[in-house]
Amino acid sequence: MSLVFPEHPFWLEWAVAALVSAAVAFPLLLTIGRRNEALREVQAQLRHALSHDPVTGTLSANAFATSVEHAMDRRRVHDGESTDGIMLVLRVGNLDEIGRRYGPQWADTLLQSLVRIVQSSVRYGDLVARLASDELGIYLPDATTENTQDICERIRARISETTFAAGQERQISVSVRLGGTRVEDRADFQALREAANRAALAEEEAGPPLFRELFS
Repeated sequence: MSLVFPEHPFWLEWAVAALVSAAVAFPLLLTIGRRNEALREVQAQLRHALSHDPVTGTLSANAFATSVEHAMDRRRVHDGESTDGIMLVLRVGNLDEIGRRYGPQWADTLLQSLVRIVQSSVRYGDLVARLASDELGIYLPDATTENTQDICERIRARISETTFAAGQERQISVSVRLGGTRVEDRADFQALREAANRAALAEEEAGPPLFRELFS
């Protein structure tokens, strides 16, 4: 620059240098930005895969347990409020039999149908998870007995109104049990799950279960 324009101002040389640097750096920065965005998308997909069941798309058992226990902890420390809400489990009594008779893909399809029924029956903010191969967990924060009875009735009615079929003209008979327990009565998630399962299986020795339904 000094040889071509011996008397050019310093700011002109600085501006030309800045333009050259920008022209070189912009493609590199654009490439880095795109790679970072792709990396964030991959990380988000990985987090989702780790916290969700691949068959039903619901929360995984570990993610569900963590969410419920965090909710319980928040309620314990917030203004001295007691933990509240209700946890339900929905068990498909003959899922293994369906898998053996019609094939595992039909057992998965049945479970997916049940998940859609449950998700359409609960409230916004309620959590649904797959806890085992034949067991769904439902957490109803702040729910009263009346709220829960309404939700259970919606689930019961929608299951009874649904025809489950494996292929053409092969209707599946489905046995489902639904049991629950109050969150405030339990110390941790495992105690919640065990109590809800006892209710679902009608094994509660201390008295009648909070909720129990049998559908077919």
